[in-house]
Amino acid sequence: MQIGIIAGTGELPVIIAKDAQERGYSVVTVALEGLASEAMNQVSNHISWVNVGKLGELIETLTKAKVTQAIMAGKVPKALIYKSKIIPDFRAVKILFSLKDKSDDSILNALKAELEKEGVNIIDTASFSPDLLTPEGTLTKNKPTDDEWKDIKFGWRIAREIGRLDIGQTVVVKGQAVMAIEAIEGTDEAILRGGKWCEEGAVVIKVSKPQQSMKLDVPVVGADTLRSIGAVKGRVLAVEAGRSIIINRAGFIKEAEEKGIAVVGYKGNDAD
Repeated sequence: MQIGIIAGTGELPVIIAKDAQERGYSVVTVALEGLASEAMNQVSNHISWVNVGKLGELIETLTKAKVTQAIMAGKVPKALIYKSKIIPDFRAVKILFSLKDKSDDSILNALKAELEKEGVNIIDTASFSPDLLTPEGTLTKNKPTDDEWKDIKFGWRIAREIGRLDIGQTVVVKGQAVMAIEAIEGTDEAILRGGKWCEEGAVVIKVSKPQQSMKLDVPVVGADTLRSIGAVKGRVLAVEAGRSIIINRAGFIKEAEEKGIAVVGYKGNDAD
């Protein structure tokens, strides 16, 4: 058995690769240069480092290795599209010009379709490694106050709506007022920006989009998220239960408790 991993930033690609190897898979990694962790070298049976703009090379690497199933893991910041150092190849340019817009969903679905045309099926991260998914309930000894629960429920509606519009997945609130919503800058920068206006006590909510495919851009939080919340003296992080991933959950919860941050796996509904 073999599995392909298209590795972007963060620890998630490493964790999935380790999990796959422990279950007897041979891991074929396409590591995106400047994004993927060097640790992928140690957890891959075969690895190729590919420039993020070279879509043709990425696909050729997987097809030459006879990979028929692959996972897209780790963030690829959309802002890279607007940086001059990224020079897309002909295949990438062709896709970009075919898009109706440059939203995350449009880009990722076009990439998925291009891979599938070549016989490489993108599989569901959640079903491949279900133990990584966030459980429901308060995960820390620190618990949200009644007012913070009101903020979670208020922020949930906002976060789901910006997700539906494919703007971002994270919102920062306090006192049932929006301090920041995530756009192209990413979760951590949105937290820092919103936390500045809160002064302290920020409540951060991160959700999947209502139309979210668990094959693409699964919401992930990790140590950097906690550090950003801690830097602005934030109080609560609520992430969607069953449809998000907490990296190194046990260590994450321990660090959150040390920082006095309540972490909640929330499974609200759009009527909250």
